[in-house]
Amino acid sequence: MATKRDYYELLGVDRSVSPEDLKKAYRKLAMKYHPDRNQGNKEAEDMFKTVSEAYEVLSDPQKRRQYDQYGHEGLKSSFGPGGFDFRRDFTHEADLQDILGSIFGGGGGLFDGLFGGGGGSRRGGGRAGGPQPGSDLRFDIEIDFEEAAYGSEREITLPISVQCETCSGSGDKPGTSKETCRHCGGRGFVVSGNGFFQVRQGCPVCAGAGVMSQHPCKDCNGTGRIKKQKRVTLKIPKGVDTGSRLRMSGKGEGGIKGGPAGDLYVVMHVRNHPLYERREEDLYCQLPVPVDVLILGGTVDVPTIDGVARLKIEAGTETGKAYRLRGKGMPRVDGYGRGDLHVHILPEIPQKLSGRQKKLLAEFRELTEEKQYPQARKMHEEAEKMYARKTSIR
Repeated sequence: MATKRDYYELLGVDRSVSPEDLKKAYRKLAMKYHPDRNQGNKEAEDMFKTVSEAYEVLSDPQKRRQYDQYGHEGLKSSFGPGGFDFRRDFTHEADLQDILGSIFGGGGGLFDGLFGGGGGSRRGGGRAGGPQPGSDLRFDIEIDFEEAAYGSEREITLPISVQCETCSGSGDKPGTSKETCRHCGGRGFVVSGNGFFQVRQGCPVCAGAGVMSQHPCKDCNGTGRIKKQKRVTLKIPKGVDTGSRLRMSGKGEGGIKGGPAGDLYVVMHVRNHPLYERREEDLYCQLPVPVDVLILGGTVDVPTIDGVARLKIEAGTETGKAYRLRGKGMPRVDGYGRGDLHVHILPEIPQKLSGRQKKLLAEFRELTEEKQYPQARKMHEEAEKMYARKTSIR
């Protein structure tokens, strides 16, 4: 029996090679010896099998440790009496498929042929060229604050592909049907190569469908879909915010060859409002209050999204004081509860005073004392302390 070559020597790398460099070395050799590039060359086919075997071992940490310690004899327990077997032990199929993808357009056909893979179905369901679901669509819409607060209904128009009504999405002229593809015999794939390597690829004639349309629909040219301006009624629930996404099932692109339609995702952008600042479900507003009400106390009107609410102001209320009106904020989009309205007091100075008003204010000023303005007095005291410290540190 011929002695097997050292795997490291075979791949042209040293024993401390990193996984990345190992991958690069294998890729180079795999491209060189791949059977599709060496039609009828048995030596190249055998070499491709051998370098693939070497990479399978050295790319697996456990098998690499066994090989480094015991050589080829240490791999018998991993591969069994028959040695390396692509069909039974290819634990790095995904890795090799990624490496070889550039050689034969994705690698699916090769690995189906090597490892006895499935029967031509594609990820996501359906054969290539068969019924396929339509694409999901995204539509961004700008709405007013009031629409978000109270909910609304909009009608939007989208230019999308929909199922052809003439052929019901089949792509065939009404009254006709598809015929079995003669090139692949209806299997949707063709097999090439011989011996160990049999590469299965999608049928180039029917695009993997297994059937062909001999009389395509004239309205959609056999695609099963047509472009159309589609009107969609959008119901905007209360409480949506910028970034809220509404999903409308089946309102996206029409399916291919009778496949289901995709979904439509509508993304909200809510315009700002002059009265309120929104933070999730809570609303914030600044309420101008006449200074006489702040001094003497009284009631003021507060605009909420439900209407005007009455707010009692205590005598001596200062600037910046906040009141919280529970349940007067935005509705929660799930329909459970509401946020709060936070009202911040902003003193309003009267404008265009009459002569009598000015005279009364002058009399008021003469009657007030410094101690009646504790905040101003406190500020002056702190300033005096600062000036005193400045003098002492000189």
